[in-house]
Amino acid sequence: MTTVIRQDDLIESVADALQFISYYHPKDFIQAVYEAYQKEESQAAKDAMAQILINSRMCAQGKRPICQDTGIVTVFVEVGMDVRWDAEMSLDDMVNEGVRRAYTHPDNVLRASVLADPDGKRQNTKDNTPAVIHHKLVPGDKVEVHVAAKGGGSEAKSKFAMLNPSDSVVDWVLKMVPQMGAGWCPPGMLGIGIGGTAEKAMELAKEALLDPIDIHDLQARGASNRAEELRLELFDKVNDLGIGAQGLGGLTTVLDVKVKDYPTHAANKPVAIIPNCAATRHAHFVLDGSGASLQTPPSLDDWPEITWEVGENVRRVNLDTVTPEEVRDWKPGETVLLSGKMLTGRDAAHKKMVDMIEKGEELPVDLKGRFIYYVGPVDPVREEVVGPAGPTTATRMDKFTHTMLEKTGLTGMIGKAERGQVAIDAIKEFGAVYLMAVGGSAYLVSKAIKKAEVVAFEELGMEAIYEFEVEDMPVTVAVDSNGSSVHQTGPVEWHEKIIAAKAV
Repeated sequence: MTTVIRQDDLIESVADALQFISYYHPKDFIQAVYEAYQKEESQAAKDAMAQILINSRMCAQGKRPICQDTGIVTVFVEVGMDVRWDAEMSLDDMVNEGVRRAYTHPDNVLRASVLADPDGKRQNTKDNTPAVIHHKLVPGDKVEVHVAAKGGGSEAKSKFAMLNPSDSVVDWVLKMVPQMGAGWCPPGMLGIGIGGTAEKAMELAKEALLDPIDIHDLQARGASNRAEELRLELFDKVNDLGIGAQGLGGLTTVLDVKVKDYPTHAANKPVAIIPNCAATRHAHFVLDGSGASLQTPPSLDDWPEITWEVGENVRRVNLDTVTPEEVRDWKPGETVLLSGKMLTGRDAAHKKMVDMIEKGEELPVDLKGRFIYYVGPVDPVREEVVGPAGPTTATRMDKFTHTMLEKTGLTGMIGKAERGQVAIDAIKEFGAVYLMAVGGSAYLVSKAIKKAEVVAFEELGMEAIYEFEVEDMPVTVAVDSNGSSVHQTGPVEWHEKIIAAKAV
């Protein structure tokens, strides 16, 4: 029987799904994070998960993005062979029109992060198109669609290898996960694709992330095939690494591990890992010819009631008066509440500033004694001074750090996850500091921002330099002025604790 699917029904369904996942976490993810939160023994990791859960509930209530990076869209479309289209657009054009409408929705504008000419001008397409689209023709008379919005920080941590047939997948994964650092914002999921060819393994890993979190069900019933055996083994062994939430050290690094495989050539064993971050965003719908398929909002009862308590030893800092001498007293792992004025800047702004410094040109902003926040915020709506404004991955700024500290007198930096050794060495050399904000708590962070103004490089859009005025913005001292990094010490400490506890 032939089913007629109208063009507008697919467009509307894609747009609705993308808006929906920008502010609603999947219920299974919330339950998994809350379970991890309840059993966590590392206070730093527990605090990070508390912020993720509080942020998630706030986003569900306010219908604003969970993360400032609202992702690049990936779509898997299965079209029944008995479907007939009532459409003038191609399938890809229909999907991209849905993306365009979602990301430019006036009540919840989503950040456009997609750049055309990726090795040239890197020019923003302004509406987050095009999506990455995968098609299948299948038996049937329906259209089944999975949409996902994948943040750049977690996508950047993807890994691929062409292993020898006798090589261990487990050994390779356990080698790769520590190298991924914390820029993928754990706790989250790992999607692992095995087999096929190079591009097929990557596609399998991405598709695996669409499956629900069900590792405890698998533990209860036991594995029935090799893929499930790998899931169970890797879930335990990856968590035993002690990386923990946001890489701070703790009991839970992954909430689930998903494995999909496919037949491969006798000479090959292609393996891919793609992590899903704390802003897990995916939705599913089916078109059957009866109209658009819209998402059903969850109940707020699905979110746990959690409060994030500021500890007694918290350090309150006035950014307008803090001195480099005061910064030298800050200790790794210490919680700091920031108030006052800070500047912002990401990759593009840093490159422009370093280029100007090398040419002997005067910078448009004075960085001496200031703090810079690595962020590209979402545009504000209604009464907001700024949209969700969580941190971006700090390691991308590592290559600029020595020049920035040496030539500008910058005192501190704020970002997501760990710093590389080149940045740590520069921080130690110049007595600076690096503070970590929680990835996956962008809306919560934005509530601490009381004023926002573009002060330089307006042409860079979300990568422009802003001046934020903040009040009690929560951060953690991640690298102190002596070069001690909590992202190096924390996982080692918790790995040893976990192994010792299992040996008893």
